[in-house]
Amino acid sequence: MGRFFSLWGYLVLTLFFAGTLAGEAQAQDKVQGSVKIGIMAPTTGPWATEGQDMVKVIEILAEEINAKGGLNGLKVELEIGDDGGSPKTAALAAQRLVTSAVVAVVGTYGSSVTEASQDIYDEAGVVQIATGSTSIRLSEKGLKRFFRTCPRDDEQGRVLADKVKELGFKKPAIVHDNTSYAKGLADETRAIFKKEGLAEVYFDAIIPGDRDFAVALSKIKAQNPDIIVFTGYYPEAGMILRQKKDLGWDVPMVGGDATNNRALVEIAGAEAASGYYFVSPPGPDDMNSPAAVKLFEVYRNKYKELPSSVWSVLAGDAFNVIAEAVTKVGSDSGKIAQYLHADLKNYEGLSGQISFNEKGDRIGEVYRLYRVDPQGKFVLQK
Repeated sequence: MGRFFSLWGYLVLTLFFAGTLAGEAQAQDKVQGSVKIGIMAPTTGPWATEGQDMVKVIEILAEEINAKGGLNGLKVELEIGDDGGSPKTAALAAQRLVTSAVVAVVGTYGSSVTEASQDIYDEAGVVQIATGSTSIRLSEKGLKRFFRTCPRDDEQGRVLADKVKELGFKKPAIVHDNTSYAKGLADETRAIFKKEGLAEVYFDAIIPGDRDFAVALSKIKAQNPDIIVFTGYYPEAGMILRQKKDLGWDVPMVGGDATNNRALVEIAGAEAASGYYFVSPPGPDDMNSPAAVKLFEVYRNKYKELPSSVWSVLAGDAFNVIAEAVTKVGSDSGKIAQYLHADLKNYEGLSGQISFNEKGDRIGEVYRLYRVDPQGKFVLQK
């Protein structure tokens, strides 16, 4: 009987201490809590490659932070909103993210998609850092919580126009797709051409998502341009390159940074893509900052390849500056915005040093010229 009570007493004590430890762990979790950071990205839709890479990059960075104890003892939790590359879907994704108590949001890729979400985040008092949205008007609205780690179209338009002139072309055809990004870049490039005495022989839009550009190409060819300047996105650029080759028309083509994606070559085929130019911030193959080298090593080990373009890396930069701000001023979105505007100076990011001006635009010149080689690789031009 005494042995029975001893065993019983041992069991009671064991259960008591187990319950106490569990309660202490729960209390500790409650004390530590978490900080939620949103990702709005096109994980489905025409730009799914970009969106999926954005999530992969940020997940790696968040895991690294959490392994080191989080941000001020707070675990980073990621809330993902799929915008589908659509303004309508973006509004729904933004509404869901702001109701999930995120302190800031990374994203998104397309300018028109970002524009559909800006007022939602601003009215909710949530910091938004766009990653591939280069339209000028996004930062001309006076929204104090809007930032971007990518450059603006006016800078891109200047570089694009300069490179066309440097390459010796004199009769450009300008083609866009009427999205905020593509139309804005086309207008900027056209204005710079005009200012410098280089008039385009063609200016018109295609319909994004179309698969057959034979009619458009025939109209462009009739104007006898010596180069096509395309300001849209990589899916359509790839199709145009492929169909241009099918027509036996070897006129050169140059694009903007939204065509900087390996999927361009997959769509066009290496032969049709060979010789294609585009301006863009340096891609993953040409980034050598210590932070980028470290990230790419983990990314390659996990996914057996590098990110498909620069835009997911700029998403990583956006996440990192949010994390830096939380570390310095806590999780209040207003204080995060103030810190990014006033105190974040020359932060060593994945893509280089990062600072923001009073409009939330990234400071500094980052555009370079690339050319696709016969093997389909993107080669930085010196």
